[in-house]
Amino acid sequence: QVQFVESGGGLVQPGGSLRLSCAASGFTFSSYGMSWYRQAPGKERELVAAISTSGGSTNYVDSVKGRFTISRDNAKNTVYLQMNSLKPEDTAVYYCNARRASGLVYWGKGTLVTVSS
Repeated sequence: QVQFVESGGGLVQPGGSLRLSCAASGFTFSSYGMSWYRQAPGKERELVAAISTSGGSTNYVDSVKGRFTISRDNAKNTVYLQMNSLKPEDTAVYYCNARRASGLVYWGKGTLVTVSS
């Protein structure tokens, strides 16, 4: 049974930081690339950050480059998203995603991040 436990979301002021965690189970975590997506009200879901199976490669949407860092700990079956210098535009539901090279994909249920003064 594939499961994700996402945590770390909440309310933060502009300029603040949050660290999201996604603890996975039910599949071979180290065989999957991991990523974080987000969806703001009225907007399409977008890829925020992705990391390769070993953690050796990462990529980010332009709007978060230099502010967000994705990382993973395969021993803990967990992927993280460190979010710094948060902006109101970052407000969204953030979803953990696992993808195998074959195209098999799993989704977390999401955690809400609200950036507001």
